[in-house]
Amino acid sequence: MSVGSVYQYYPNRDAMLAAVLERHLSGIADAVEVVCRDNHGRPIADMAKALVEGYLAAKLRNPEESRALYAVSGERGGAEAAARVYKRMEAAVRALLTTAPDARFEDPSMTASIALHALVGPVRTILDGEASPAFEARLQDQLVRLLTAYLRSGPG
Repeated sequence: MSVGSVYQYYPNRDAMLAAVLERHLSGIADAVEVVCRDNHGRPIADMAKALVEGYLAAKLRNPEESRALYAVSGERGGAEAAARVYKRMEAAVRALLTTAPDARFEDPSMTASIALHALVGPVRTILDGEASPAFEARLQDQLVRLLTAYLRSGPG
């Protein structure tokens, strides 16, 4: 596509980068929503495993792209876009948790938020280049254990 064609759709470089960021973040939310819908009614252990696997797959599918977009997101409405996407993911996880046959949650919104934050932090460590290869290799298993234990711990 020629540069002229690109600017037919986007008034400037910032608008184009904002659109790319929005598409990237929306793709992650889409993946989480699909995982959540596909696992309604499953036991907590299955939900936790599917959520971790789905989130990590979406987030780390293209780490270079994620790193590049994080680098430019601060100046291009990235915080607002991330907040919108986070709300979508939280709603999907909350809806998922309310269908668990083996657990009940006093505050599903709070539980969903804590569960998502437990995933976001370690992934950010990887994307910031602060994780060792051993950390990355064991992350999925450790997050599944963490979420499963948290979700089984009682009303939250």
